Amino acid sequence: MGVVEDSRAGGLDLSPWGKYSVLWGLVHRLLFHLLDAAAVAGELWDRYLTPAQRRVICRGLGLAPAAARREVMFLAGAHDIGKAGRFQMCEPGAWARVSEELRADAGPWRLMRHERASMHTAVELLAEFGYRLGGNSSPAVRAAQTLGSHHGRFLQCDVRGAASPERVRLDLGGPLWQDLRRRYLAQIRYLTGATTPPPRFSAEAAVLVSGLVMAADRLVSQPHVWMGRAMKPASSPLDHWMRTRRPEPEDAEEGWAAAVVTASGLERVELPGVPFTQAHPHTTGPNRMQESVIAHLEPVVKEQGAGILVATDSTGAGKTITGQEAARIFNSHCGTRGMAVLQPTTAIADAAYDNLVAYVAAHQPERAPVSLVHSHSWDSAAYTDERLLEAAGQLTLDDYFDELQDTTGRPEHQVTVPDPFLRGWDRALLAQFTVATIDQALMAVLPVRYSALRMLALSGRTVVLDEVHVATPYMRRLTARLLHWLAAVGTPVVLLSATLSPPVARELVHAYLAGAGLRPGRLDELDVEVPYPGWLFAAARDGAVTRIDPAQAAAHAAATRRRLTVRHHSVRPARLGDAERIVADGERLHHIAEQVRFVLDYGGCVIVVCATVADAQDTFLHLARMPWHRPREELVLLHARFPGHQREAMTRWVRTRLGPAGKRPERLVVVTTSLLDMSLDIDCDLMISDLASLARLLQRAGRLWRFERQWQEQGDTSRRPGWVLESGPQLTVLDPVVDGCTRLPAWWGRGEPDFELHAAAHLLSQPPARDLDLPAQLPGLLQTAHTRIPDELASLHTAYQAELQAHEHLGLEQAVPPPARTGSLADLYRRPTTAAAAPTREGSRPRRLLACYRQPGGTLHLDAAGTLALPDSPRLPAAAIRTVLERTLDVPEDWLADASAHLPDSWRQHALLADLTLLVHDPAAPGPVRFGRHLLHLDPRLGLVHDEAPA
Repeated sequence: MGVVEDSRAGGLDLSPWGKYSVLWGLVHRLLFHLLDAAAVAGELWDRYLTPAQRRVICRGLGLAPAAARREVMFLAGAHDIGKAGRFQMCEPGAWARVSEELRADAGPWRLMRHERASMHTAVELLAEFGYRLGGNSSPAVRAAQTLGSHHGRFLQCDVRGAASPERVRLDLGGPLWQDLRRRYLAQIRYLTGATTPPPRFSAEAAVLVSGLVMAADRLVSQPHVWMGRAMKPASSPLDHWMRTRRPEPEDAEEGWAAAVVTASGLERVELPGVPFTQAHPHTTGPNRMQESVIAHLEPVVKEQGAGILVATDSTGAGKTITGQEAARIFNSHCGTRGMAVLQPTTAIADAAYDNLVAYVAAHQPERAPVSLVHSHSWDSAAYTDERLLEAAGQLTLDDYFDELQDTTGRPEHQVTVPDPFLRGWDRALLAQFTVATIDQALMAVLPVRYSALRMLALSGRTVVLDEVHVATPYMRRLTARLLHWLAAVGTPVVLLSATLSPPVARELVHAYLAGAGLRPGRLDELDVEVPYPGWLFAAARDGAVTRIDPAQAAAHAAATRRRLTVRHHSVRPARLGDAERIVADGERLHHIAEQVRFVLDYGGCVIVVCATVADAQDTFLHLARMPWHRPREELVLLHARFPGHQREAMTRWVRTRLGPAGKRPERLVVVTTSLLDMSLDIDCDLMISDLASLARLLQRAGRLWRFERQWQEQGDTSRRPGWVLESGPQLTVLDPVVDGCTRLPAWWGRGEPDFELHAAAHLLSQPPARDLDLPAQLPGLLQTAHTRIPDELASLHTAYQAELQAHEHLGLEQAVPPPARTGSLADLYRRPTTAAAAPTREGSRPRRLLACYRQPGGTLHLDAAGTLALPDSPRLPAAAIRTVLERTLDVPEDWLADASAHLPDSWRQHALLADLTLLVHDPAAPGPVRFGRHLLHLDPRLGLVHDEAPA
């Protein structure tokens, strides 16, 4: 029979199943599930893919847009063809409904995952349909690997072994099953119109198509989606295919497949054009840098297309707005839509999320979801409890229907709140507007499951990498590989930094242009030195470079000029030990207390940045001895080892008190760590910092008098006390000195490289007090710290260079190959790892700790008062899961090497709870809890306190 006859009622055996519910006894026919995926893929092509993404796919397939769309639909429809085999037997109730003829033809088939079966059986069938079958990069092989990747992993396709026709017939059932698979694929080709095989299949196109197939499969596999179809089965493939286009219910405004995409929140939107001051309401207009980008970047991008923009500017001068305006320009002329803002830490991402939500909402779109993606994003109000239940596989059919229909008391009316589909753990990146930590993006170029879905999500919009100077050499190599791939898939990129060194800027720009296809010789010819302050744009098409006009750069530097005093003080490092110990003159704590005393007596806002959490806790305890007027409001400790709900609340509290608007406190001292280093829009009168690298110290200085110019323009001169106005902005750097030389304390561990700290100490001590003119002097200071190496630091510098090279090599080893060096798509999944264990940063992964308290009866509670029992039930409520997660904190893995506390049974089955370690405080045995040589206890004021037991 031909495909026309097969499309009619009775033409094909439709008894094999694709989806099955044991609870409801529902079967969704396999062919119908495949056609659902094909139809939704077509809608995603039209409404989710951007013109830029479609160009990459069309070019990579060698097909015109209409033919490429049909090909993508066919591949999405063919993704589960491997279920027409032994998979049918995995559910006895569903297997019993398969026709007798097919069950009798089962044969001695081999146990095989259905996605691998899809790949193996497709090779021969695609070759029969006219796909060229040859080496790893031939269209038949790559198309088959695309089918096999729909569960997130690219598989090796051995066309002469397991994927050969002979092995397929041995492994995947008898002739009836092979004939059924052939006729199913032919039917999908017929109904989608995919009759033109692609003459080629590039690696870039394969990754984007695989990501789209994954998204389509996820959408149609949602229980509330397929169960509705299964309840009203069609009589034939043609009838079912036509029903994917008809509205369900009949009075709906759009067809079924279109409605599925609409409900997911994946449809791309165009932000309406608005005046600058409406998009950025806290400004009076663009500054000189932003004026330059608006006036001079736009015509260049309009003519040359996508590329990479590097913008350098002093902290607090408006880089965020510069990045947003650049993204607007790129999206207007490069066929991209939306923005992905990548930040180095979760705290900075939280602040950037609020900013991006405000930016998108200011355009007053009808609907434009903004997602937040990082390891602790469950704390965000943007995500409801559906996400937590999903992680445990606990959502029932009723839950799904409620999620669609019940909007009472929920913030869905807000245009920026993500839709239910976009709240999934690995789907949130698909939102058109996203803020994420850089780790989430780096997983797109690591052998992580669903990495293709991440690349699909990142491409098609402008990617903004903020604070790029923070990346370690290892992360920089991964970032370079990410930029290479982003250029290959036509994605414009914006790099933002206050302290980006010229070598790093050159490395990242070259990585992007290499991904765009520029040869090494051409790259070597390019001058890509970035003005400071200023911007540079390099076009992906030919590497043509455009810079900010020097006169505008000079005018911007003059307009943002800031002077501050940096004072270098030698102090004796010592831990506090006993909270009542008398601190001697010359000690670090004594010097901090002397400076803070001015705040106690005369008011002001001071930030004390400590090298470690232990130093921050010591500093807080020592300063708490002072006679504060309102201790809880005037002295605050903030670091990363508070439970999540406490840390997030305190961070927001500090951002509000020290932000640009609102009432400023009369006096406030914030004792913190590097948590407040970057991208937080706060202002302090005075800053005291432990020794750090010069780049980090200058970054911290960006919080000093950050809003002074703004307040002066507003005529507000009452924000700072008189003593601060007399002294001006000051950064005091505390250098740990022993016997006249810098000696880094042993308890500081391995943070920044030793050479970076010693170089900063050497530079700042000569002279010990200097006035800095920023931004003019910043490039020279950074260059001096890395090029003028004193003799006494030569050995440290040599070791530093060797360490850099080792980390860079490790980064290259971990990353997936670039597109041009990708033969088999399985090369993108060598040394597979999980998202939880992805090596996005060097060093061991942190472990999550949860403090709990044993009550007299032996039960465990989340609070010392015993009001919140540790939840344990076969079906944990979402609210209980959230309550637990909000109280977790990250600690180094080696602290918990000897952990033995047992989790509740129900937690072991939950993806978000199974890896927790319990820190059980027992009133019957007061004191810290011992894990090997590590002593831990959670203090309500200090956070997690760590000590080491005597040897």
